Amino acid sequence: MEIQDAYKQKMAAQLKEWSAQIDLLEAKMENAGADVKVKRAKELHELRAKQHAASEKMKELGKTSGEAWGQVKETADKIWEDLKAGVAEAHSKFK
Repeated sequence: MEIQDAYKQKMAAQLKEWSAQIDLLEAKMENAGADVKVKRAKELHELRAKQHAASEKMKELGKTSGEAWGQVKETADKIWEDLKAGVAEAHSKFK
């Protein structure tokens, strides 16, 4: 059980960090010109959707154990990697 708890804590912290980064990107977008807002609004919407999926997967992880936990963790890892890549890509575009 300790490994599961440590994993959940690590992912919760990472999710919180990514949420703050997405908030920062949204703030930068608010200060950008209209053309940039239009371009980036879709990207930020997709990031928020990925963030939501990761959050939902965290809730699911909290409710599972045993073999089911391993399967949910595998899916969560994929979602995390997708969100991580999305945040990094968005940061590179907003610079």
